[in-house]
Order: sequence, then C-alpha cells, then structure tokens
Amino acid sequence: MATGTDDQDASQDRSNAKPQIVVQNLTMAYGSFVLMRDLNFVVKRGDIFIIMGGSGCGKSTLLRHLIGLKEPATGEIIYGNVNFTRAEPAQRELLLRRFGILYQSGALWSSMTLAENIGLPLGEFTDLTPAQIREIAALKLALVGLKGFEDFYPSEISGGMQKRAGLARAMALDPDILFFDEPSAGLDPISSRLLDDLILELRANLGATIVVVTHELASIFTIANNSVFLDAESRTQIATGDPHDMLAHSKDPRIRRFLTRGQEGGDSVGSHE
Repeated sequence: MATGTDDQDASQDRSNAKPQIVVQNLTMAYGSFVLMRDLNFVVKRGDIFIIMGGSGCGKSTLLRHLIGLKEPATGEIIYGNVNFTRAEPAQRELLLRRFGILYQSGALWSSMTLAENIGLPLGEFTDLTPAQIREIAALKLALVGLKGFEDFYPSEISGGMQKRAGLARAMALDPDILFFDEPSAGLDPISSRLLDDLILELRANLGATIVVVTHELASIFTIANNSVFLDAESRTQIATGDPHDMLAHSKDPRIRRFLTRGQEGGDSVGSHE
C-alpha cells in the first residue's frame, strides 16, 4: 500500500509532467446545434482525467472527439507535438495505435474466446506469430486478474470480468493513453471498486495516462487527479482541475450539487458503499 509520502511524491511527479493532450477552443456540434463550445483543458502524462457533468452534457461525445470518431466544429486537439485535428490520415493512424479504448459495453466478440478477442488488434497491427499473440493475450489477461480465463467466452464470465477483459484488449498494443466510456456502468459496487483499483494500478505500474467518462461519484473521488466539468445549460465547461479541490473550494452551486448529490452534507462523498 502506498504511504502518504509515496502519494505526495507521485503527485509532485504528475504536477511536473508534460502535457499529453491539449484541447483548445473546441466546439462540438450536430449540424447547427452547438452541444458544447469553448472547451479548453490540458491532460498531463500520468493523469487520471475525468470528463464529468450531468446527463446530456456531451461527456461521451467529447470522448468521441478525442479519439477521432467525430470532428470538431471548431478548435483543435493536440497530442504531444502533433495536431490531431489537422493531421494527415497516415499520421492520425499512427496516433490512433497509441490509444486503448474501453467502451461502455466492453465490446467483446461473443463468438471468440477472451484470448482471441485480445489477439485481434495484435493480429491486425503487428507481425507477431499466433503463438506470440497467444502469449501476450495471456499476459494482458493476467494483468487484469483473469489468468486462466484465456479460453472462456464472454457469455461464460460475469459483467465485471467482461469489463476487465475489455480493458485487457484495450491494452493489447501497449497504448500511451487509455480511454474509458462509463467503465462502471452496469456493475455492482464491489465490481466497480475492483475496477477502480485496477485503473489505479495501471497508472502506477504502467505510467499510463487515463481519460474516463463517468458520473459515478465514488469512482471520481477514488481515481481522479484532474477533470473537466461540462454544464449542459451553459453549453461549456465551468471548471477544470482536481475534483477534490472543486469539492473543497468551488462556490458554484452547479458543481456543489453534482459533487455532493445523494450525500448528507457531502461528508461521505467518495465512498463506494
């Protein structure tokens, strides 16, 4: 278990980290309807960055912009020294290979075993032999606590295990950045907590940068060190930074309502129970 000194050292390291994702003046729209405008935030290397806000504010849509599934109406998304928004197709493809994505459903192929699911991106993007792919798949499954489940089908394991298998596939190509869309959706509190613990371990052991769409307070206060808060009414961001700091210092009633909802005075915020 990490000590207080370990936590302080890690926090200091992250505060000195270089920006890995920079979003500048981003506007998201569907035709003439503007969903969000003037989004500006920075995700540093090693952050666990939360995209949060109430229903309908565009959290998952922002994630789709970040991974190139939707184009901005205006503005830019920059990864390191590369302008993702303006990159040529070949350059964008190279960047996309550095991403690992876990969708809300887990998105596993039901007709394939877990090892075969995880081997898909390895077979598509590498020259590894089937034996090497099988070995890497087994290693990735072990990393998420599924050692020995290589030949199981998704229907044979629980929802929480399916999420972890989806995470193993997202990590198949050793990505620099992991993107999660509502990873706790449909999970019971214990499975959700286990997934949160796994996300923290991945950041600690692999140094991964992790971007998570979620509205789950327990997860937000367990894993996040940085965030952006989207507001559906004003159609823009109304805060960025550590959610713990927002809770302690923000006087904006919208932020306080969101971060203390379901709590008596907000004293218990962050509990998974």
